Amino acid sequence: MRKRIEILFGVLIVLIAGVSAFAQNAKEMNEATDRVDKASKVVNEIMRAGDKSIPSDLLAKAKAVVVFPSALKVGFIIGGQGGSGVVVRRTENGWSAPAFLNMAGGSIGPQIGGQKTDYILLIMNEKGLKGLLEDKFELGGEGSVAAGPVGRTAAASTNATLDAEILTYSRSRGLFAGLSLKGVVITPDKDLNQAVYKKTAREILGDPPLMWTDAPGSLQRFPKTVATYAK
Repeated sequence: MRKRIEILFGVLIVLIAGVSAFAQNAKEMNEATDRVDKASKVVNEIMRAGDKSIPSDLLAKAKAVVVFPSALKVGFIIGGQGGSGVVVRRTENGWSAPAFLNMAGGSIGPQIGGQKTDYILLIMNEKGLKGLLEDKFELGGEGSVAAGPVGRTAAASTNATLDAEILTYSRSRGLFAGLSLKGVVITPDKDLNQAVYKKTAREILGDPPLMWTDAPGSLQRFPKTVATYAK
């Protein structure tokens, strides 16, 4: 009798652990899906803004596209910002599966209050892509980051856009513009990447990258959205 109780108790523990793991996986997949949906919405809204959109020729040249939707920016003399985002990399046959990133940064100066800001980063060359695959990547350095031009007919041949590894944009309170986003640190969201893919960001985006068709169905929306505008 005692042995049976011990067996039943062991089975119960295994069942509870399984249910708990399933619930955790469902929570993380919901988080990933929500992030992808918000990033896709940001790209759609900005690219449908006509003369205030990102130039299509720049998107056509981008090696990767990063979106941090609704990043929180707060400050009182000393400010800070942080958020969670998603990135896809261009491949020979389209776009990669989305990988997940985090961002954080600080600033000092006359500032007060808080707001949510959408950020879009275009990674323009292999050097910028290599930096993005590091465990910790700080935006900055001479010529490495520049405010991206806005508008379908915007000149995309200036020195800033030719030399920059990354072109950055922001949207807050309905205003969209290029922004020289420096001092921000980007890191892989290790927990979410592992939960979704059982892989690191480097494994998802590296050579060869994981294709968008290999991502869970609910996460394919973002690479499809990017492909619509970045042909």
